[in-house]
Amino acid sequence: MVTFRPSGPGRLADVPSFDRGIGGAESNVACVLARAGHRTRWVSRVGADGFGDHLLAAIAAYGVDTSAVRRDPDRPTGVYFRTSGERAVDVAPPRGPGPGSTSDERLAEVVYYRSGSAASAMAPGRDIRAAACSGRFLHLTGITAALSAGCLALMRELTTRHPGRPVVSFDVNYRVGLWQGTTNGPEVLAELARGCDLVFVGQDEAAAAWGLRDAAAVRAALPEPEVLVVKRGAAGATVFARRDAARPRAATPRPADADADADADADVVVSAPALRVDVVAPVGAGDAFAAGFLSGTLRGLSLHERLRHGHLMAAAALTAPGDLGEPPGRAHADRWAALDADGWERLRLGPGWTGCPAEAEDRSAKVEDHTV
Repeated sequence: MVTFRPSGPGRLADVPSFDRGIGGAESNVACVLARAGHRTRWVSRVGADGFGDHLLAAIAAYGVDTSAVRRDPDRPTGVYFRTSGERAVDVAPPRGPGPGSTSDERLAEVVYYRSGSAASAMAPGRDIRAAACSGRFLHLTGITAALSAGCLALMRELTTRHPGRPVVSFDVNYRVGLWQGTTNGPEVLAELARGCDLVFVGQDEAAAAWGLRDAAAVRAALPEPEVLVVKRGAAGATVFARRDAARPRAATPRPADADADADADADVVVSAPALRVDVVAPVGAGDAFAAGFLSGTLRGLSLHERLRHGHLMAAAALTAPGDLGEPPGRAHADRWAALDADGWERLRLGPGWTGCPAEAEDRSAKVEDHTV
């Protein structure tokens, strides 16, 4: 979608002008991965309109292959407007004064205009299936599943286990507002997650969708994925991984006969604290975290390093306006991720930190409280 952010503070009703950007969970991940040095392809539909032109040009500028994006002559490109603030997970978007609205200024006011959009017309088909399954990894989110019956059918097809499919990554991305009018959104998301190899879910999402309030409970409810990452906000993130998936350079699901090995079914559990960040805009961090973790997985890094790269990419998004921040270069990120526990805890990152020179990196592990 095209994103419109207020040029100043205030309610949507009061803001006189907006700055245009790009938004969308899957395209955000593709852009960050491309910036991190990976080859990525974005598969979607946009309108044959000016907003569609803008999206294709902006996403391609990140280095993403957009050749599999289809233009829809009959449906528009989706757009949305948002204010600054945290995105509410467990309540529907405010609809103005009265029931359902919120006066909590910490929460973002978000309004979507994508009913009947080009993206909502996606559905199962040979071409989209071939494009989606052409890489080593396929990343999906629960947002797409909520857009239409056709989108849900496509998601079910892509998350069905079959020989030869790519590693399927899934970010639950539970949004109450997207599932209004249905009673089975949480059940659908759990169904899709169980068909995937790598799953991301926020602890707040798991609590809102399934009533699960700690990481271990989420793992008990979702035992099927090889790797499960539970994001715990400022507290950090915890990853549960089957032993073979936890080994460095394990980038494919275990073979079908691995069930014979009892140790292969035992989880390795690793946690990593989040970074201290001077937040500019609390949007896009979840997508950036997923991209950082996926990048580390593609590179065969350890689970701890994958989590740290996720936190670094999330920090890049949090310290920039809009859905996308400029991530640190690979060598830059590797040096941050290699800090000892004390050095990592002392870091405090602010706007512009991704361009911090190497000398500052060396100093950051030695000072009592280093702010970048």
